[in-house]
Amino acid sequence: MNQELNNVIADFQSISLQEMDEVKLLNRTDTKFVFTKSELASLLKDSTKDYKVLTINNQRYSTYKTLYFDTADYEFYLNHQKGKENRFKVRIRKYIESSLCFLEVKNKKKGRTLKKRIAISDFQTDLDKESCAFISQCLNEKKELYPSLWNSFSRITLVNQVLKERLTIDTDLTFEINGKSKNLPNLVIAEVKQERVSRNTPLVSKLKARQIRPTRMSKYCIGCVFLKDDLKYNSFKEKMLTINKLTA
Repeated sequence: MNQELNNVIADFQSISLQEMDEVKLLNRTDTKFVFTKSELASLLKDSTKDYKVLTINNQRYSTYKTLYFDTADYEFYLNHQKGKENRFKVRIRKYIESSLCFLEVKNKKKGRTLKKRIAISDFQTDLDKESCAFISQCLNEKKELYPSLWNSFSRITLVNQVLKERLTIDTDLTFEINGKSKNLPNLVIAEVKQERVSRNTPLVSKLKARQIRPTRMSKYCIGCVFLKDDLKYNSFKEKMLTINKLTA
């Protein structure tokens, strides 16, 4: 992170992981915005009185590592590519600074995201019996799942001081599978998480003023397009052009 951005983040009041429990938003609407890291500091500069920043062990950046799972024929990816309204993602996510690790199942249905998760001790490339049972319960069916993509990134998490709203800001994205990797160090994916969609909150208003428009963007699908040559990606072509333009 550059010094200007570090200085801006230092000006926010902090919020602890325990205080964040009040804004879990496991059933929510998600709105994503994609832009470059060079725009981030100025975007956040005038928002220090509106948001608090998640702070863990005096760190205001969190490191995330994720292992996604899919069927042998990439059913979850293809459902997203086809625009299926009721679709799932299965992943293990580790929060490096806090050493927490969760198996998570995300269900995107009619514009809302419902996330269910259980704590596990660490990554499992071979899902154990308890993990398989949890996934089957969430999916309402049993599926044979395999590791499909590793992903890591740095995250800044902001919590609105008044409204029930969180903003996650992901940078330094890296994707890897089967010895292939792709780094996107200058890309920012910001995600606004709310109970109901609102374009009038402080940071969303700033994004709108800069003509940074909402963009449907899945880190899982992006990584698969970059690293899996044999997958269809017709519906992602415009998004990939946007990413390539921003990271050129």
